[in-house]
Amino acid sequence: MQITSLPNYSFKCYSFRELYYMSVNQVIARGLPCPAICLRNAAVSAHTQQKKLSFIMKKLILMAFAVAAIAISPKANAQTKMVGGAAMYPTKDIVDNAVNSKDHTTLVAAVKAAGLVETLKSAGPFTVFAPTNEAFNKLPAGTVDNLVKPENKETLTKILTYHVVAGKLSAKDLWAKAKSSDATLKTVSGGTLTVKADGKKLYLVDEKGGKSWVTIADVNQSNGVIHVVNTVLMPN
Repeated sequence: MQITSLPNYSFKCYSFRELYYMSVNQVIARGLPCPAICLRNAAVSAHTQQKKLSFIMKKLILMAFAVAAIAISPKANAQTKMVGGAAMYPTKDIVDNAVNSKDHTTLVAAVKAAGLVETLKSAGPFTVFAPTNEAFNKLPAGTVDNLVKPENKETLTKILTYHVVAGKLSAKDLWAKAKSSDATLKTVSGGTLTVKADGKKLYLVDEKGGKSWVTIADVNQSNGVIHVVNTVLMPN
C-alpha cells in the first residue's frame, strides 16, 4: 500500500493581533490554512466585543458621575420656575431674579425707590410675597406715583417690608401655618399677615382685611423664596 505524504505546509507564525488586522483575502493570499481564517475571524469578533464592552462601561461610569453630581448638589431640589416670562434661577438672589420678570417692573422700581435693593440682595433668608404689576394697578389712580416720591419713602418702605418675612417659608410651611391655631406671620415691617387656605389655594389677609392670593408658589432664590401674589398687602 502506497502512503501518500502529507502536504508540507511552511508559513510564518502570526500573532492573534496580526491576524485581526488581516482581511480574509490576505489570510488566503499568504497561504495560511483554514484554521488561520477561523482564528482571524475570532480575533475580529473578540475585539469588537471588547470595544462594545468598553463603550458601555464608559457610559455607565459617566452616568454614575452625573447622578452623583446631582445628588450632592446643594440646589438639587430647587426647581427653576418661570415668572413674568423669565426663568427664576435658584442660584440667583431675590433682586437679580425679580429684575428679569416683566410682571414685576413696578415692584422692582418701588424697591429701588425705597433703597431696599441691598437688603434684598443680602444673605437673608427672606420670604417675599411679590405683587405683580396688575396688583399695583388695582390701587387707586396715582397711588404708586405718589409712593415712589422721595418724601414718601418711609411709607413706601413700610408697605414693601410688610410683604417680607424673615426666614424661608415654603408653600408647605404656609399650608401648615394656615391649618394651625396661630396662622399669623410677623413681617419685617413689624406688622402681621394671616395665612388662610380655600380649597387648594393659599391666600393672605392683611391688617385691613384685604385678601391677596398666591398665584405662583415656591420660586426659590439663593437667599430665600418668592411667592407671587395678585394684590398689594396694606398694613395699618
